[in-house]
Amino acid sequence: MSIKSSIKTVLTLGQGVAGGMPDAAADSDPIELFLAWFRAAEESGILHPEAVALATATPEGHPSVRMVLLKEVDGRGFVFFTNYESRKAGELDANPHAALCFHWAVHERQVRVTGTVERISAEESDAYFQTRGRGSRLGAWASLQSRPLAERAELETRVREAKERFAEGEVPLPPFWGGYRLTPQVIEFWQGRADRLHDRLVFSASTEGWETKRLYP
Repeated sequence: MSIKSSIKTVLTLGQGVAGGMPDAAADSDPIELFLAWFRAAEESGILHPEAVALATATPEGHPSVRMVLLKEVDGRGFVFFTNYESRKAGELDANPHAALCFHWAVHERQVRVTGTVERISAEESDAYFQTRGRGSRLGAWASLQSRPLAERAELETRVREAKERFAEGEVPLPPFWGGYRLTPQVIEFWQGRADRLHDRLVFSASTEGWETKRLYP
């Protein structure tokens, strides 16, 4: 983190704690409220405000969780990318229910999202893939994500092979790589407050839009 970013982080530390979430927040569109909180996290100078914990489960209910990077959010949902042959993808395809948890300690804020997931189109995945650095695109081809790796040299060999294979021209989207969109059913906003008397505001999707309620901390 740069000195400038460190100063911004200190200056924004604890923002929102004093004021909390006003009752009027319950009338907000939860996606717009999320975007406002996300922009505040970006402007604070913290590293990777887009980092989010993704929880999945097997059909038998065995959970797993890992960090991914949010790449898009709009009224349709939250988008992240992965290798479709990875563990997380296998669990998402077999049990298309998942949860996200964002935590921005600089503002003492947390957002929890639960919903259903589906793969986005190959066209959408390709549009994002082409914005990645060439090295990252080659890495996507080289990595057999989540499978056993005998030694680091094996991965480095696969990277060299990918470089040779795509020595000329652009690196195309691998057929085994792309995005998922989580369509939210419940979004909870958590704002830290003094004496652990936190604000919790929950939006639940319904046929008529969003229903809201506050929860005890």
